[in-house]
Amino acid sequence: MKRDLVEKELTEEGPRRGSGAQRKRRSVTVNIAESPISWLHARGHLDDRLFDAGERLRSDYERAQLSPSVTMRWDPVRVKGGPDAGLSPTERQLAAKARFDGALGHAGSGLSDVLWRVVCACESLPAAEKALQWPARSGKLVLKLALDRVADFYRIG
Repeated sequence: MKRDLVEKELTEEGPRRGSGAQRKRRSVTVNIAESPISWLHARGHLDDRLFDAGERLRSDYERAQLSPSVTMRWDPVRVKGGPDAGLSPTERQLAAKARFDGALGHAGSGLSDVLWRVVCACESLPAAEKALQWPARSGKLVLKLALDRVADFYRIG
């Protein structure tokens, strides 16, 4: 697997892009090649709004614990702060599932397939195009349309 490491600042909401005040901050080294949308964003194929929409969708997917388990999970995902503050772990999981379902529903049935494959399952665009029996190089345009609708759902400006 290719490694493309970048240093990103940590905030309460997650990694932050861009520059801010020049005081000492916590940071993390991230492999931007780990997900297809990170790869597309790093190379200028997705703007910040679409990238943030994809990250929010994947975050809700992970918080709802929708990915298949290889082994038994003994402890729930712990999330501190955010839109679900004050909820029990089960309520946070249900709220994330509701947001995820709402975002996919807002994208529409024709676009939710590519969203799930690329953003949640981390399939590459060529693999998603092949699985969906789409023409080569059509996935990027469709993914952008889908992420635009998801950004509208999450009210990302």
